Amino acid sequence: MPLEFSLIPENTRLTSNADGAPIDISETISRTFFCTLAISDQIEQESLDVSLWGSPDGLEFGKRPLLKLPQQFYCGTTKMVLDVSLKPEIKFLRARWELNRWGRGTPAPMFIAGLQLEEIPPMSRDTTTKRAVLAVKQSV
Repeated sequence: MPLEFSLIPENTRLTSNADGAPIDISETISRTFFCTLAISDQIEQESLDVSLWGSPDGLEFGKRPLLKLPQQFYCGTTKMVLDVSLKPEIKFLRARWELNRWGRGTPAPMFIAGLQLEEIPPMSRDTTTKRAVLAVKQSV
């Protein structure tokens, strides 16, 4: 059964730049995740940058993110895939968010958002594709 993780709990009020708590992904099988960033509220003239960082020990997350989601300005949902299957040293993930506000009005940025990760199950090597089945039928 695929595992699910909440790197930013749903409906979290984000008002300043921060890092989320590390999440242990060592029990996952595919090490590939469907990431969903959902923004349910925000104020005008601001942006939200969310990135995902990996670590072998849950303490040192390096200098470069594994994935940067597109910069967000409005409410809505953004989906991306994170694949760390070729990085066996990565045992922990965490989210980092950066907020920016410009213009007049309230000086502090504010987003209400959540970031969920769902493990994508591994594909079976025994599963035949439609194309392979057609090729076999044509050769017979």
